[in-house]
Amino acid sequence: MFSQPLQTVYTVSRLNREIRALLEQGFASLILTGEISNFITPASGHWYFSLKDDKAQIKAAMWRGNNRQQSYRPINGAQVTVRARVSLYEPRGDYQLIVEHMEPAGEGQLKQEFDALKMRLAAEGLFSSVHKQPLPQNINRIGVITSATGAAIKDILTVLQRRAPQLEVIIYPAMVQGKDAHTQLIKQIALANLRNEVDVLILGRGGGSLEDLWCFNHEQLARAIFNSQLPIVSAVGHEIDTTISDYVADVRAATPSAAAELVSPNTQELHNRVTQLVNRLANAFKHNISEQRAHATQLQHRLNLCHPRNQLNQQAQRLDELNIALQQAIRNRLHQHERTLANLTPRLMRQSPDKKLAQASHQLAQLQTRLKQAMQQQLQLANNQLALQVSRLDSVSPLNVLARGYSITKNEQHKVIKSVADVTLGDVLITELADGTLRSEVV
Repeated sequence: MFSQPLQTVYTVSRLNREIRALLEQGFASLILTGEISNFITPASGHWYFSLKDDKAQIKAAMWRGNNRQQSYRPINGAQVTVRARVSLYEPRGDYQLIVEHMEPAGEGQLKQEFDALKMRLAAEGLFSSVHKQPLPQNINRIGVITSATGAAIKDILTVLQRRAPQLEVIIYPAMVQGKDAHTQLIKQIALANLRNEVDVLILGRGGGSLEDLWCFNHEQLARAIFNSQLPIVSAVGHEIDTTISDYVADVRAATPSAAAELVSPNTQELHNRVTQLVNRLANAFKHNISEQRAHATQLQHRLNLCHPRNQLNQQAQRLDELNIALQQAIRNRLHQHERTLANLTPRLMRQSPDKKLAQASHQLAQLQTRLKQAMQQQLQLANNQLALQVSRLDSVSPLNVLARGYSITKNEQHKVIKSVADVTLGDVLITELADGTLRSEVV
Protein backbone atom coordinates (compact mmCIF):
# COMPACT_ATOMS: atom_id res chain seq x y z
CA MET A 1 0.00 0.00 0.00
CA PHE A 2 1.15 3.57 -0.70
CA SER A 3 1.89 5.66 2.37
CA GLN A 4 0.03 8.62 0.89
CA PRO A 5 -2.34 9.12 -2.04
CA LEU A 6 -0.71 10.08 -5.35
CA GLN A 7 -1.89 13.17 -7.13
CA THR A 8 -1.46 11.69 -10.59
CA VAL A 9 -1.33 8.10 -11.81
CA TYR A 10 0.47 7.87 -15.17
CA THR A 11 -0.02 5.28 -17.83
CA VAL A 12 3.08 4.19 -19.72
CA SER A 13 1.84 5.81 -22.94
CA ARG A 14 1.12 9.10 -21.19
CA LEU A 15 4.56 9.12 -19.56
CA ASN A 16 6.27 8.47 -22.90
CA ARG A 17 4.18 11.16 -24.58
CA GLU A 18 5.12 13.77 -21.98
CA ILE A 19 8.79 12.77 -22.02
CA ARG A 20 8.75 13.15 -25.78
CA ALA A 21 7.27 16.64 -25.41
CA LEU A 22 9.98 17.60 -22.92
CA LEU A 23 12.73 16.34 -25.21
CA GLU A 24 11.42 18.11 -28.31
CA GLN A 25 10.80 21.37 -26.45
CA GLY A 26 14.02 21.27 -24.45
CA PHE A 27 16.41 20.80 -27.38
CA ALA A 28 16.66 23.00 -30.43
CA SER A 29 18.02 21.72 -33.71
CA LEU A 30 21.42 20.06 -33.12
CA ILE A 31 24.48 19.47 -35.31
CA LEU A 32 26.05 16.05 -34.71
CA THR A 33 28.74 13.99 -36.39
CA GLY A 34 29.27 10.26 -36.17
CA GLU A 35 29.42 6.93 -37.99
CA ILE A 36 26.42 5.33 -39.73
CA SER A 37 25.54 1.77 -38.65
CA ASN A 38 22.50 -0.55 -38.94
CA PHE A 39 21.26 1.45 -41.93
CA ILE A 40 17.98 0.14 -43.41
CA THR A 41 15.49 1.49 -45.96
CA PRO A 42 12.05 -0.19 -45.73
CA ALA A 43 9.44 0.00 -48.49
CA SER A 44 7.99 3.13 -46.85
CA GLY A 45 11.02 5.14 -48.00
CA HIS A 46 12.04 6.24 -44.49
CA TRP A 47 15.67 5.77 -43.34
CA TYR A 48 16.52 4.14 -40.01
CA PHE A 49 20.06 3.89 -38.68
CA SER A 50 22.30 4.39 -35.65
CA LEU A 51 24.75 7.26 -35.25
CA LYS A 52 27.76 6.30 -33.15
CA ASP A 53 31.24 7.28 -32.05
CA ASP A 54 33.85 5.29 -30.14
CA LYS A 55 31.94 5.56 -26.84
CA ALA A 56 28.21 5.74 -27.53
CA GLN A 57 25.47 5.46 -30.11
CA ILE A 58 21.92 6.70 -30.66
CA LYS A 59 19.12 5.54 -32.94
CA ALA A 60 17.99 7.90 -35.66
CA ALA A 61 15.24 8.21 -38.27
CA MET A 62 15.04 10.37 -41.38
CA TRP A 63 11.57 10.63 -42.89
CA ARG A 64 11.04 10.15 -46.61
CA GLY A 65 10.06 13.80 -47.13
CA ASN A 66 13.53 14.86 -45.96
CA ASN A 67 15.71 12.10 -47.42
CA ARG A 68 14.18 12.53 -50.90
CA GLN A 69 15.87 15.94 -51.02
CA GLN A 70 19.27 14.40 -50.19
CA SER A 71 21.80 13.98 -52.97
CA TYR A 72 24.03 12.01 -50.58
CA ARG A 73 23.15 8.33 -50.08
CA PRO A 74 24.54 7.06 -46.72
CA ILE A 75 26.07 3.63 -46.21
CA ASN A 76 27.12 1.69 -43.12
CA GLY A 77 30.48 2.84 -41.82
CA ALA A 78 30.26 6.30 -43.41
CA GLN A 79 31.16 9.35 -41.31
CA VAL A 80 28.40 11.94 -41.60
CA THR A 81 27.30 15.23 -40.11
CA VAL A 82 23.58 15.69 -39.46
CA ARG A 83 21.19 18.38 -38.36
CA ALA A 84 18.60 16.78 -36.13
CA ARG A 85 16.18 17.25 -33.28
CA VAL A 86 15.77 15.02 -30.25
CA SER A 87 12.57 12.97 -29.93
CA LEU A 88 11.17 9.78 -28.43
CA TYR A 89 9.61 6.80 -30.20
CA GLU A 90 6.61 6.34 -27.91
CA PRO A 91 5.67 2.64 -28.57
CA ARG A 92 9.08 1.44 -27.28
CA GLY A 93 10.16 4.42 -25.21
CA ASP A 94 13.33 4.71 -27.31
CA TYR A 95 15.17 8.00 -27.28
CA GLN A 96 16.11 8.88 -30.88
CA LEU A 97 17.07 11.59 -33.34
CA ILE A 98 14.81 12.89 -36.12
CA VAL A 99 17.32 13.86 -38.83
CA GLU A 100 16.45 16.81 -41.06
CA HIS A 101 19.67 17.10 -43.10
CA MET A 102 22.76 14.93 -43.70
CA GLU A 103 26.08 15.35 -45.46
CA PRO A 104 29.43 13.53 -45.40
CA ALA A 105 31.66 14.48 -42.48
CA GLY A 106 34.52 16.70 -43.55
CA GLU A 107 32.44 18.49 -46.18
CA GLY A 108 31.61 21.76 -44.50
CA GLN A 109 33.03 20.45 -41.22
CA LEU A 110 34.78 23.68 -40.32
CA LYS A 111 31.66 25.65 -41.20
CA GLN A 112 29.60 23.42 -38.92
CA GLU A 113 32.09 23.81 -36.07
CA PHE A 114 32.01 27.56 -36.67
CA ASP A 115 28.20 27.64 -36.50
CA ALA A 116 28.09 25.42 -33.41
CA LEU A 117 30.62 27.58 -31.52
CA LYS A 118 28.86 30.74 -32.67
CA MET A 119 25.52 29.49 -31.35
CA ARG A 120 27.05 28.41 -28.02
CA LEU A 121 28.93 31.64 -27.40
CA ALA A 122 25.90 33.68 -28.45
CA ALA A 123 23.80 31.76 -25.93
CA GLU A 124 26.37 32.63 -23.25
CA GLY A 125 26.04 36.32 -24.15
CA LEU A 126 29.58 36.87 -25.53
CA PHE A 127 28.12 38.59 -28.60
CA SER A 128 25.64 40.73 -26.72
CA SER A 129 25.95 44.49 -27.28
CA VAL A 130 25.52 44.97 -23.53
CA HIS A 131 29.09 43.81 -22.97
CA LYS A 132 30.69 45.70 -25.86
CA GLN A 133 32.92 48.68 -25.00
CA PRO A 134 32.59 51.88 -26.97
CA LEU A 135 35.69 53.21 -28.69
CA PRO A 136 37.35 56.09 -26.80
CA GLN A 137 36.44 59.60 -27.92
CA ASN A 138 40.08 60.69 -28.01
CA ILE A 139 42.48 58.10 -29.36
CA ASN A 140 46.19 58.90 -29.17
CA ARG A 141 47.86 55.51 -29.26
CA ILE A 142 46.78 52.41 -31.18
CA GLY A 143 47.90 48.84 -30.60
CA VAL A 144 47.92 46.40 -33.54
CA ILE A 145 48.03 42.62 -33.02
CA THR A 146 48.97 41.00 -36.30
CA SER A 147 51.92 39.65 -38.28
CA ALA A 148 54.78 42.16 -38.37
CA THR A 149 55.49 41.31 -42.01
CA GLY A 150 51.99 40.78 -43.37
CA ALA A 151 49.95 42.94 -45.73
CA ALA A 152 47.54 43.90 -42.92
CA ILE A 153 50.08 45.98 -40.95
CA LYS A 154 51.17 47.73 -44.12
CA ASP A 155 47.58 48.67 -44.98
CA ILE A 156 46.92 49.90 -41.43
CA LEU A 157 50.07 52.03 -41.32
CA THR A 158 49.35 53.47 -44.77
CA VAL A 159 45.84 54.55 -43.77
CA LEU A 160 46.97 55.98 -40.42
CA GLN A 161 49.80 57.89 -42.06
CA ARG A 162 47.34 59.43 -44.48
CA ARG A 163 44.54 60.20 -42.03
CA ALA A 164 46.24 60.80 -38.67
CA PRO A 165 50.04 60.80 -38.78
CA GLN A 166 50.18 62.16 -35.22
CA LEU A 167 48.90 58.87 -33.78
CA GLU A 168 51.38 56.48 -32.18
CA VAL A 169 51.24 52.83 -33.20
CA ILE A 170 52.53 49.93 -31.12
CA ILE A 171 52.76 46.56 -32.89
CA TYR A 172 52.25 43.34 -30.93
CA PRO A 173 53.60 40.78 -33.44
CA ALA A 174 51.93 37.37 -33.58
CA MET A 175 51.30 34.53 -35.97
CA VAL A 176 47.94 34.89 -37.72
CA GLN A 177 47.77 31.43 -39.31
CA GLY A 178 48.60 27.94 -38.18
CA LYS A 179 48.01 25.55 -35.30
CA ASP A 180 49.54 27.69 -32.53
CA ALA A 181 48.53 31.08 -33.89
CA HIS A 182 45.60 31.52 -31.48
CA THR A 183 47.97 31.00 -28.52
CA GLN A 184 50.22 33.87 -29.65
CA LEU A 185 47.21 36.11 -30.26
CA ILE A 186 45.91 35.41 -26.74
CA LYS A 187 49.35 36.18 -25.23
CA GLN A 188 49.57 39.50 -27.06
CA ILE A 189 46.07 40.54 -25.91
CA ALA A 190 47.10 39.75 -22.34
CA LEU A 191 50.37 41.65 -22.79
CA ALA A 192 48.61 44.75 -24.17
CA ASN A 193 46.14 44.72 -21.24
CA LEU A 194 48.99 44.28 -18.78
CA ARG A 195 50.98 47.23 -20.16
CA ASN A 196 47.85 49.35 -20.67
CA GLU A 197 49.78 51.64 -22.99
CA VAL A 198 47.26 51.98 -25.84
CA ASP A 199 43.71 53.32 -26.11
CA VAL A 200 42.41 50.67 -28.50
CA LEU A 201 43.55 47.37 -30.04
CA ILE A 202 43.21 46.28 -33.67
CA LEU A 203 43.21 42.50 -34.04
CA GLY A 204 43.44 41.34 -37.63
CA ARG A 205 45.05 39.99 -40.75
CA GLY A 206 44.45 39.91 -44.50
CA GLY A 207 41.93 37.71 -46.32
CA GLY A 208 42.14 33.96 -46.85
CA SER A 209 40.19 30.73 -46.81
CA LEU A 210 38.21 29.51 -43.82
CA GLU A 211 41.15 27.27 -42.89
CA ASP A 212 43.56 30.22 -43.10
CA LEU A 213 41.40 32.31 -40.77
CA TRP A 214 40.58 29.45 -38.41
CA CYS A 215 42.75 30.65 -35.52
CA PHE A 216 40.36 33.63 -35.18
CA ASN A 217 37.52 31.14 -34.59
CA HIS A 218 39.13 29.61 -31.51
CA GLU A 219 37.02 29.60 -28.35
CA GLN A 220 39.91 30.59 -26.05
CA LEU A 221 40.70 33.58 -28.27
CA ALA A 222 37.05 34.60 -28.20
CA ARG A 223 37.05 34.55 -24.40
CA ALA A 224 40.33 36.50 -24.29
CA ILE A 225 38.75 39.20 -26.51
CA PHE A 226 35.62 39.22 -24.34
CA ASN A 227 37.65 39.62 -21.12
CA SER A 228 39.93 42.33 -22.52
CA GLN A 229 39.80 45.64 -20.63
CA LEU A 230 40.97 47.43 -23.77
CA PRO A 231 38.40 47.86 -26.53
CA ILE A 232 39.21 45.62 -29.48
CA VAL A 233 38.44 46.17 -33.15
CA SER A 234 38.34 42.92 -35.13
CA ALA A 235 39.61 43.30 -38.69
CA VAL A 236 40.03 39.80 -40.07
CA GLY A 237 40.05 39.04 -43.78
CA HIS A 238 38.06 40.79 -46.46
CA GLU A 239 34.59 42.24 -46.21
CA ILE A 240 32.86 38.90 -46.88
CA ASP A 241 34.95 37.01 -44.31
CA THR A 242 33.41 36.56 -40.86
CA THR A 243 35.02 34.99 -37.79
CA ILE A 244 34.09 34.43 -34.16
CA SER A 245 36.48 37.26 -33.29
CA ASP A 246 34.29 39.62 -35.33
CA TYR A 247 31.22 38.74 -33.26
CA VAL A 248 32.84 38.93 -29.83
CA ALA A 249 34.98 42.04 -30.49
CA ASP A 250 33.69 45.43 -29.45
CA VAL A 251 33.72 46.62 -33.07
CA ARG A 252 34.05 44.71 -36.28
CA ALA A 253 35.78 46.26 -39.31
CA ALA A 254 35.44 44.79 -42.76
CA THR A 255 39.19 44.97 -43.48
CA PRO A 256 42.39 46.07 -41.69
CA SER A 257 42.29 49.31 -43.68
CA ALA A 258 38.71 49.90 -42.55
CA ALA A 259 39.80 49.32 -38.94
CA ALA A 260 42.51 51.97 -39.30
CA GLU A 261 39.97 54.42 -40.67
CA LEU A 262 37.56 53.55 -37.86
CA VAL A 263 40.01 54.33 -35.03
CA SER A 264 41.59 57.41 -36.62
CA PRO A 265 39.86 60.78 -36.07
CA ASN A 266 38.65 62.86 -39.03
CA THR A 267 36.02 65.41 -39.95
CA GLN A 268 33.45 62.64 -40.24
CA GLU A 269 33.63 61.73 -36.57
CA LEU A 270 29.89 62.19 -36.20
CA HIS A 271 29.33 59.84 -39.08
CA ASN A 272 31.57 57.28 -37.44
CA ARG A 273 29.68 57.65 -34.19
CA VAL A 274 26.40 57.09 -35.98
CA THR A 275 27.92 54.05 -37.66
CA GLN A 276 28.88 52.64 -34.28
CA LEU A 277 25.40 53.21 -32.94
CA VAL A 278 23.94 51.58 -36.01
CA ASN A 279 26.21 48.58 -35.49
CA ARG A 280 25.18 48.34 -31.87
CA LEU A 281 21.54 48.66 -32.85
CA ALA A 282 22.00 45.97 -35.50
CA ASN A 283 23.63 43.66 -32.96
CA ALA A 284 20.82 44.31 -30.49
CA PHE A 285 18.29 43.76 -33.26
CA LYS A 286 19.98 40.51 -34.25
CA HIS A 287 20.02 39.39 -30.64
CA ASN A 288 16.35 40.24 -30.27
CA ILE A 289 15.55 38.45 -33.54
CA SER A 290 17.53 35.44 -32.31
CA GLU A 291 15.50 35.37 -29.09
CA GLN A 292 12.25 35.74 -30.99
CA ARG A 293 13.32 33.02 -33.41
CA ALA A 294 14.15 30.72 -30.51
CA HIS A 295 10.72 31.41 -29.02
CA ALA A 296 9.08 30.79 -32.39
CA THR A 297 11.05 27.56 -32.73
CA GLN A 298 9.83 26.44 -29.32
CA LEU A 299 6.25 27.19 -30.32
CA GLN A 300 6.80 25.38 -33.61
CA HIS A 301 8.05 22.31 -31.72
CA ARG A 302 4.95 22.39 -29.55
CA LEU A 303 2.78 22.75 -32.65
CA ASN A 304 4.62 19.91 -34.39
CA LEU A 305 4.04 17.74 -31.35
CA CYS A 306 0.30 18.12 -31.88
CA HIS A 307 0.50 17.77 -35.65
CA PRO A 308 -1.03 14.55 -37.07
CA ARG A 309 2.08 14.13 -39.21
CA ASN A 310 4.13 13.28 -36.12
CA GLN A 311 1.62 10.65 -35.09
CA LEU A 312 1.63 9.27 -38.63
CA ASN A 313 5.42 9.17 -38.60
CA GLN A 314 5.33 7.33 -35.29
CA GLN A 315 2.84 4.83 -36.69
CA ALA A 316 4.85 4.54 -39.91
CA GLN A 317 7.95 3.77 -37.89
CA ARG A 318 6.00 1.16 -35.91
CA LEU A 319 4.71 -0.33 -39.19
CA ASP A 320 8.24 -0.46 -40.58
CA GLU A 321 9.41 -2.14 -37.42
CA LEU A 322 6.67 -4.79 -37.64
CA ASN A 323 7.36 -5.27 -41.35
CA ILE A 324 11.05 -5.85 -40.64
CA ALA A 325 10.16 -8.30 -37.86
CA LEU A 326 7.74 -10.13 -40.19
CA GLN A 327 10.36 -10.43 -42.91
CA GLN A 328 12.85 -11.76 -40.38
CA ALA A 329 10.30 -14.30 -39.12
CA ILE A 330 9.59 -15.43 -42.69
CA ARG A 331 13.32 -15.82 -43.35
CA ASN A 332 13.72 -17.83 -40.14
CA ARG A 333 10.78 -20.08 -41.08
CA LEU A 334 12.24 -20.62 -44.57
CA HIS A 335 15.61 -21.48 -43.09
CA GLN A 336 13.92 -23.94 -40.71
CA HIS A 337 12.07 -25.63 -43.59
CA GLU A 338 15.27 -25.74 -45.64
CA ARG A 339 17.03 -27.54 -42.79
CA THR A 340 14.10 -29.96 -42.45
CA LEU A 341 14.16 -30.62 -46.20
CA ALA A 342 17.89 -31.21 -46.08
CA ASN A 343 17.35 -33.81 -43.33
CA LEU A 344 14.50 -35.57 -45.21
CA THR A 345 16.32 -35.74 -48.56
CA PRO A 346 18.73 -38.58 -47.54
CA ARG A 347 15.81 -40.55 -46.08
CA LEU A 348 13.85 -40.05 -49.27
CA MET A 349 16.81 -41.21 -51.35
CA ARG A 350 17.01 -44.36 -49.26
CA GLN A 351 13.33 -45.02 -50.03
CA SER A 352 13.80 -44.33 -53.75
CA PRO A 353 11.14 -46.17 -55.93
CA ASP A 354 13.60 -46.76 -58.77
CA LYS A 355 13.82 -50.54 -58.08
CA LYS A 356 10.05 -50.90 -57.78
CA LEU A 357 9.64 -48.95 -60.99
CA ALA A 358 12.13 -51.26 -62.75
CA GLN A 359 10.22 -54.36 -61.55
CA ALA A 360 6.90 -52.84 -62.56
CA SER A 361 8.35 -51.95 -65.97
CA HIS A 362 9.52 -55.57 -66.44
CA GLN A 363 6.12 -56.94 -65.43
CA LEU A 364 4.42 -54.44 -67.72
CA ALA A 365 6.60 -55.59 -70.65
CA GLN A 366 5.66 -59.22 -69.94
CA LEU A 367 1.99 -58.35 -69.73
CA GLN A 368 2.20 -56.38 -72.97
CA THR A 369 3.78 -59.42 -74.70
CA ARG A 370 1.07 -61.75 -73.36
CA LEU A 371 -1.63 -59.25 -74.35
CA LYS A 372 -0.20 -59.00 -77.86
CA GLN A 373 -0.15 -62.80 -78.19
CA ALA A 374 -3.72 -63.09 -76.88
CA MET A 375 -4.91 -60.40 -79.27
CA GLN A 376 -3.22 -62.18 -82.20
CA GLN A 377 -4.91 -65.47 -81.20
CA GLN A 378 -8.29 -63.80 -80.86
CA LEU A 379 -7.78 -62.07 -84.22
CA GLN A 380 -6.84 -65.34 -85.93
CA LEU A 381 -9.88 -67.06 -84.42
CA ALA A 382 -12.11 -64.21 -85.58
CA ASN A 383 -10.61 -64.42 -89.11
CA ASN A 384 -11.29 -68.16 -89.24
CA GLN A 385 -14.88 -67.67 -88.12
CA LEU A 386 -15.31 -64.86 -90.65
CA ALA A 387 -13.99 -67.07 -93.45
CA LEU A 388 -16.42 -69.83 -92.41
CA GLN A 389 -19.36 -67.43 -92.39
CA VAL A 390 -18.31 -65.99 -95.77
CA SER A 391 -18.20 -69.50 -97.22
CA ARG A 392 -21.64 -70.26 -95.85
CA LEU A 393 -23.02 -66.92 -97.10
CA ASP A 394 -21.48 -67.43 -100.48
CA SER A 395 -23.18 -70.79 -100.80
CA VAL A 396 -26.61 -69.18 -100.58
CA SER A 397 -25.75 -66.02 -102.55
CA PRO A 398 -28.01 -65.23 -105.57
CA LEU A 399 -24.86 -64.56 -107.57
CA ASN A 400 -23.96 -68.23 -107.38
CA VAL A 401 -27.42 -69.07 -108.64
CA LEU A 402 -26.99 -66.67 -111.54
CA ALA A 403 -23.61 -68.21 -112.33
CA ARG A 404 -25.35 -71.60 -112.87
CA GLY A 405 -27.51 -70.09 -115.69
CA TYR A 406 -30.36 -68.57 -113.81
CA SER A 407 -31.46 -64.90 -114.13
CA ILE A 408 -33.60 -62.39 -112.24
CA THR A 409 -36.09 -60.15 -114.07
CA LYS A 410 -37.27 -56.84 -112.60
CA ASN A 411 -39.39 -54.00 -113.86
CA GLU A 412 -38.17 -50.39 -113.87
CA GLN A 413 -39.26 -50.06 -110.26
CA HIS A 414 -36.83 -52.95 -109.47
CA LYS A 415 -39.69 -55.21 -108.46
CA VAL A 416 -38.94 -58.87 -109.17
CA ILE A 417 -41.27 -60.36 -111.85
CA LYS A 418 -42.57 -63.67 -110.55
CA SER A 419 -45.53 -64.14 -112.98
CA VAL A 420 -46.63 -63.06 -116.47
CA ALA A 421 -49.47 -61.38 -114.71
CA ASP A 422 -46.97 -58.94 -113.23
CA VAL A 423 -46.29 -57.32 -116.66
CA THR A 424 -48.27 -55.52 -119.33
CA LEU A 425 -47.59 -54.57 -122.92
CA GLY A 426 -44.95 -51.90 -123.25
CA ASP A 427 -43.29 -52.56 -119.83
CA VAL A 428 -39.53 -52.36 -119.82
CA LEU A 429 -37.93 -55.27 -118.09
CA ILE A 430 -34.39 -55.53 -116.66
CA THR A 431 -32.87 -58.96 -116.62
CA GLU A 432 -29.79 -59.57 -114.40
CA LEU A 433 -27.39 -62.24 -115.50
CA ALA A 434 -24.15 -63.42 -113.92
CA ASP A 435 -22.02 -61.21 -116.16
CA GLY A 436 -24.36 -58.18 -116.80
CA THR A 437 -27.95 -56.96 -117.38
CA LEU A 438 -30.40 -56.94 -120.33
CA ARG A 439 -33.19 -54.46 -121.03
CA SER A 440 -36.30 -55.69 -122.96
CA GLU A 441 -39.83 -54.52 -123.73
CA VAL A 442 -43.03 -56.59 -123.45
CA VAL A 443 -44.79 -56.84 -126.92
